[in-house]
Amino acid sequence: MTETTQMRTPPREGGDSRSPEYRLAMNALSGLREDLFHDAFAYRPLSRTDADGPLARRLPARLKPHAARIPHAVVAALALLCFYAGTVDGRTDGPLTLLSGLVCAVPVLATLVRPVGAFWMSMAATPVVALLGSSWGDWPWLPGAFLCHTAVLVIVAIRTRPRTAAYMWALTAAYGFLNESFWGAGHYGSNSTPLLVLTAFALLLISVWHIRRDARQQVTAEQTVTAHERSRRTLLEERTTIARELHDVVAHHMSVVAIQAEAAPYRVENPPEELERAFATIRENAVAALTELRRVLGVVRAEDYEAPDAPQPTLGDLDALLANVRDAGLTVDKAVTGAVRELPPGVELSAYRIVQEALSNSLRHAPGATARVEVSYVLGGLGLRVVNTAVPHNTLVKPARHPATTPVGGLRPHPSTGAGHGITGMRERVSMLNGEMTAGPTDAGGYEVAVFLPVAADRTEGEA
Repeated sequence: MTETTQMRTPPREGGDSRSPEYRLAMNALSGLREDLFHDAFAYRPLSRTDADGPLARRLPARLKPHAARIPHAVVAALALLCFYAGTVDGRTDGPLTLLSGLVCAVPVLATLVRPVGAFWMSMAATPVVALLGSSWGDWPWLPGAFLCHTAVLVIVAIRTRPRTAAYMWALTAAYGFLNESFWGAGHYGSNSTPLLVLTAFALLLISVWHIRRDARQQVTAEQTVTAHERSRRTLLEERTTIARELHDVVAHHMSVVAIQAEAAPYRVENPPEELERAFATIRENAVAALTELRRVLGVVRAEDYEAPDAPQPTLGDLDALLANVRDAGLTVDKAVTGAVRELPPGVELSAYRIVQEALSNSLRHAPGATARVEVSYVLGGLGLRVVNTAVPHNTLVKPARHPATTPVGGLRPHPSTGAGHGITGMRERVSMLNGEMTAGPTDAGGYEVAVFLPVAADRTEGEA
């Protein structure tokens, strides 16, 4: 005989076995306690209105300096109106009438500094106004209490959040139901339903406004984060592009070092053993450096990247670049000042790319304009200036070709993408060489890019 024993799985420690309805009710009570009971009379002054807000912009010039106090003035006007309404239905014209008006006005004024406490003050003011006023009018909200409570609900809902507004409306409905059920018999009419319908519509509109404002703020925050990430990604892409291009320059020099170190012992008859070991060490280090350089480049190389067949361009290729730019429709001139000399390969490559990107921007953003390229060889380095004129008024602006798909002259393996990425790439190249760069519109309506790339002077130049 086989005995099968079924064991019930014990509930996990700390688990909640209560019904969903019970948990929902407890969450609602917890939210009610947090919003309307916990620290209800905390001091929360109403902030001033933004001087650049949509409301302030519509005001006349003489009222704009006072725009920050407009919400406070509106609340004060509502309090004055509630004071007047509270004195209308008083039994006499004596002190009790003024007291009834004050009881209606104080909760409205309290919304300026203690919004949640103002709601409880308005709830407490309702029976007080009923006792001070006529008992045979609208019940349980006399005119002053009706206007006071409506104003308080609206103001507090604006200052808090939709959940708090829902709790206030529910307590108001409960108060009206209890009054009509136990103390409303014999009165001419009940105005709880009109009050609840009016405030429900008002609170619904305010809740929609809150949700729309929060959504707009969230979208703005996400757009800011997206723009920051896009800018960061663009910066990394530009740095990766620069690293790929400089690989050829560095690899060439390291290859030359390795070859010369290997051939140097054969140029000397009977070289010392120490010299042979030194050259062998130099060659081994050069080869190891080339290996590590290729490995690092493989990390930053994109999957769709194809190494260029031609060597990296230099300033000697500017004429071919300008010819291609002219074929694309941009009239461009070149001026060279100073003694033309060979510069370090990294400076030559960066200078070429900066001129190329500046001309690409001129083609893309200034159709019909003319451009000028100035190259200045000075003692301390290289100066570049690319400036284009303003777009003629009678020029028909056509959609520009995207530089990522149609590079100028076809000489750039991975050009910068639009939306200011070209400026980012230029600044990265200049920063890499410890240079200086300015870019901005000219007084004539064009655009100018000015760059200085420092170059260490050779000894022969210093002696000359």
